[in-house]
Amino acid sequence: MDRRSLLRSLQSGLVASAASVVLPSYALAAAKKDKRPIALLVPLTGPRARLGLSMRQAALLAENGSYVQSFDTGGTATGASSAATDALKRRPALILGPLSAEEVPAVSSTVAGRVPIIAFSNDAVLRAPGTYIFGITAGQVTSAVLRYARSRGVHSVAVIDDGSPWSAASAVAAGKLEGELGMRVRVLEIRAGQPLPAPGEAPDAVLLPGSGEAVLSAARNLKDSGIQLLATLQGLDHRPEALEALQDAWIASPDPQSFGTFASAFSARNGGDPGTIAALAYDAAGIANALRAAGTLGAAGLLDSKGFRCVTGPVRFRTDGSVARDFAILVARPQGYEPVAASSGA
Repeated sequence: MDRRSLLRSLQSGLVASAASVVLPSYALAAAKKDKRPIALLVPLTGPRARLGLSMRQAALLAENGSYVQSFDTGGTATGASSAATDALKRRPALILGPLSAEEVPAVSSTVAGRVPIIAFSNDAVLRAPGTYIFGITAGQVTSAVLRYARSRGVHSVAVIDDGSPWSAASAVAAGKLEGELGMRVRVLEIRAGQPLPAPGEAPDAVLLPGSGEAVLSAARNLKDSGIQLLATLQGLDHRPEALEALQDAWIASPDPQSFGTFASAFSARNGGDPGTIAALAYDAAGIANALRAAGTLGAAGLLDSKGFRCVTGPVRFRTDGSVARDFAILVARPQGYEPVAASSGA
């Protein structure tokens, strides 16, 4: 699989929802004392069934298949609640899923704290003790790219909010970091058909959290301005014209090289290219496998302060249900995206 294919795979499957990683050696551990299953709650029917199947295939790549029990949510809150009820009958050590923000409260309510939940949603508002939001959030990548920018001497940044949920969440996260980083943050709301806001004094950097032609157009307009361009994984685009527009931009993202190891193994076993959501399922199941091998499968093991090395970046679970995740900082080059550093997300 070439670099362009890897980046295309990494970009695919994002939900309106590190260090080098190899396939987990702990997957080969012979002695597994804790025989409790993990429950995987994914949509195996309905509009997102294909995604749910890829998530199950990814989980089986990381964890012994005899321990993975899949339950179909159908992609709805009602289906997720029913799946959680069925899963509890098997007395699982962990529940992995559900996928969407709509489903998470239904599962949390049904489980009622009896089993830790690692949800794949990226809606950080849904976090709660015992319900961990494992999806990659706008706040995490925004924090990572701004921390890196500050370390490189950036003192002021303008965040472009195009009205999408992702860019709006990124703008909120940037504002919350202003005092902590000692960085002046200004949000510019840009809406189709409305006059552009007054730019004010030129910032050191501009953060374009979103994706698509609007981002590329803005990037082209910033060429030769002396303003550093910042972006998030949503903006990754392998096309030559995009790489030209984004050249020298700093982008927070899971490391494509680490993702590539997983993607190659997934493709060899299942065919096709997995997306980021499948990688999350792989990582969550791998965490369960590691905890099982260590004899710490459960809530206490998840909160281990050392955290876990994952394809989507090293993670640490917190008592409030949030997940800290580290990212690679990529620089856009004419030939592709080059990892140059690592930075901590929110």
